[in-house]
Amino acid sequence: MKKLLFLFSFLFFMNSVVFAQQTPMMFGDTTRLDRPFAKDPHVVFFNGKYLMYYSIPGTTNPEGIPLGWGVGVAQSNDVINWERIGEVNTDSEATYEAKGFAAPCALVIDGKVNLFYQTYGNGKNDAICHAWSTDGIHFTRNKTNPIFHPDGNWNCGRAIDAEVIHFKDKYFLYYATRDPDFKIQMQGVAAAPGNTNFNRDDWQNLSSEEPMLKPELPWEQDCIEGASIIEKNGELFMFYAGAYNNAPQQIGVAKSVDGVNWTRMSNLPFLSNGKPGEWNSSESGHPHIFANPNGNDYLFFQGNNDMGKTWFISNVKINWQKGIPEIVF
Repeated sequence: MKKLLFLFSFLFFMNSVVFAQQTPMMFGDTTRLDRPFAKDPHVVFFNGKYLMYYSIPGTTNPEGIPLGWGVGVAQSNDVINWERIGEVNTDSEATYEAKGFAAPCALVIDGKVNLFYQTYGNGKNDAICHAWSTDGIHFTRNKTNPIFHPDGNWNCGRAIDAEVIHFKDKYFLYYATRDPDFKIQMQGVAAAPGNTNFNRDDWQNLSSEEPMLKPELPWEQDCIEGASIIEKNGELFMFYAGAYNNAPQQIGVAKSVDGVNWTRMSNLPFLSNGKPGEWNSSESGHPHIFANPNGNDYLFFQGNNDMGKTWFISNVKINWQKGIPEIVF
């Protein structure tokens, strides 16, 4: 059995290999800092364009007013060349996000972009929120925000890195949280009915007793976060980030038939950090697997080579061979 697992892991690794300089895409937002900085990508196809939502850092504006973390918006015709078109509007009445918000997940439903995001800067009280938009930039907040934070003794009550998908007539909300000592980052999942409006009362935490997935492999170190899910032939595939930022963070893959119980596809990273001197030598992290309605799927991710002074977003094309994802160069 160990020999078979090693063989499968080796084949999986050869299909993924270490991603280095071959990328045709590099995107960094320079509007808030004097250097490129864009994290936590999520892409949708909306009104004939690709929109990418991503985290932008907190700073101070020219008038000296502090700005918390926020969400930028970029647009593309081809998923390779991106142009920033603005950022998600703030809402003065949304006091729960006064310190900032980040880590967007977007979902297009009935001609609207539904945005799921986390509050920022509140420690164990950070939680998942929801808003919607008809133009992709100006969002109306859900009146029941924050819509989700987990119960259960195994976690600290925090919820970040939302990922929401529709599967088997339910909406599944995947989240990252930490143990009560705030040291180990783990994954959990909640669910709402298929006819939900995403209000707080609709969500049932399916991970009340234990984490859905926790770090176990050496390269995952003390963290699993940033889950991104895609459905293929009735199975779900989760691309997730292992280890904290720049530890280095790398990307793994697990699969599931029910959305709750997951099996890793390899004990090796699917997408590793680059070699010394390469643009992503500090990490390849926080994945978003984009199910492209116009053709090839793409895996978006963040990386840098200076331990987080700068952050870029890139992508690689993904093919599927007999239920196994592979990177196309």
